[in-house]
Amino acid sequence: MEQRELGSSGIKTAPLIFGGNVFGWTVKGTGTALLLDAFLDAGFNAVDTADVYSAWVPGNQGGESETEIGNWLKQSGKRDKVIIATKVGAELSADKRGLKKDYIIKAAEASLTRLQTDYIDLYQSHFDDANTPVEESLSAFDQLVKEGKVRAIGASNFSVERLHESLKVSREKGLTAYQSLQPEYNLFDREKYETTFEPFIKEQNIGVISYFSLASGFLSGKYRSEADLEGSKRAGMVKKYLTERGLRILSALDEVSAQYNSKPAAVALAWLIARPTVTAPIVSATNIPQLKELAEAATLQLSNEAIELLTTASAY
Repeated sequence: MEQRELGSSGIKTAPLIFGGNVFGWTVKGTGTALLLDAFLDAGFNAVDTADVYSAWVPGNQGGESETEIGNWLKQSGKRDKVIIATKVGAELSADKRGLKKDYIIKAAEASLTRLQTDYIDLYQSHFDDANTPVEESLSAFDQLVKEGKVRAIGASNFSVERLHESLKVSREKGLTAYQSLQPEYNLFDREKYETTFEPFIKEQNIGVISYFSLASGFLSGKYRSEADLEGSKRAGMVKKYLTERGLRILSALDEVSAQYNSKPAAVALAWLIARPTVTAPIVSATNIPQLKELAEAATLQLSNEAIELLTTASAY
């Protein structure tokens, strides 16, 4: 399996990362172990989660995903075979949120405990914190790196201006620097990333881990009309994609899928993997057949003609 370096961190990941938001929500216990074992057996090596996953589920308070992954790490003994990425900063409660130094240090310890490990490979700011100076947050991450508790840091949902400021402060103050960005990016949602972030990413050699890589499932081809949304938990998120452009993208995905005897979801991910600035898209699965379908994307070598067809069909 191809390995790609995340920025200049020395951390190498296969071209797909498992999205751990499903753990402790739609997947639990033996289901978590089965999926993660299958993911590693298929040649992949990275899992992305966050301390806030899955606080949105009634009865949950956050930390459930990390706990599930931690139980699997302990039972399987596979810690040295997997890259664990998690995040800090999303609101868990009124006093557990943001990127103040003291909070980052405490949150990291809590994540390490839940993950049952003594280090986090990639620790990411989940959201920017406008009320905390960039230098304060970076000094917390720097401390964690020096203590050996974190290998590298990344940013998620940052503006390009804030990312630029953060890198500048890291250079000027000699603090650990963000090696990755986690933006929303997929075949439909292209414009913001490509016009705002991509030129900066190229210049700074920042790794990119894209989320909503399948546009909330729309790019799987499962939703082609409003009737397909009935009863779906994703209806509210998917409805905005049912446009003339969205259907044009699905048509192009169908054409390329038929050509490669594959599925639209795998083709949509393969297009992302082929993008020069993308290190690895994040994908989630809740069962083994779904995982196998998505895993195909990593070995699907799209021709220049197929990539061009998809790029043209999704032009914004």
